[in-house]
Amino acid sequence: MHVFLGTDRLTLRPFGPQDVDLVLSLDADPEVMRHLNGGRPSTRDEVERETMPALLRRFPCLDGTRGEGRGHWAAEDRATGDFLGWFEFRPTVPDSGEEVELGYRLHRRAWGRGLATEGSRALIRLGFTELGVERVTATTMTVNSRSRRVMEKSGLVFVRTFFEEWPEVIEGSEHGDVEYALTRRTWLRGAAGQG
Repeated sequence: MHVFLGTDRLTLRPFGPQDVDLVLSLDADPEVMRHLNGGRPSTRDEVERETMPALLRRFPCLDGTRGEGRGHWAAEDRATGDFLGWFEFRPTVPDSGEEVELGYRLHRRAWGRGLATEGSRALIRLGFTELGVERVTATTMTVNSRSRRVMEKSGLVFVRTFFEEWPEVIEGSEHGDVEYALTRRTWLRGAAGQG
């Protein structure tokens, strides 16, 4: 297995076509999907037709020194190798790696352990130090307090609340979505203060 990035407790690796069942198990949990589509489990057809192509997509603008160009990474428990979910770190514009969107989707068994924050911080550090990223952005539903805490603990700050038309109206959507962001300049100032 090729390891893209490791932390104390996580291993991030590229997705492969063989990961369909792992992704399906993640997206089958109504609690995992609650703030995405109201809790409706994804079908195998949806995972094969929509989710896997997105997880396998390459972005040459993110090749950096590691030569990966990926926007999504399978997250595994470093000690056991168990699949925990995935992290997203993909360009907001396909041909430019200056701004990337940070995201994460983890199994419930990984919640509350600081793993989303740990993986997010590692990706942010890599983006700002090796991949030429200038701004990291992340969005979630206003009511998704867990995800908002991860963003804040990862160093992102609240930018705005916004409202969009989504294909499915779900509980809490009347409160809109929030955007958080962090620039390389701000991150470097914080890193210098910690050193």
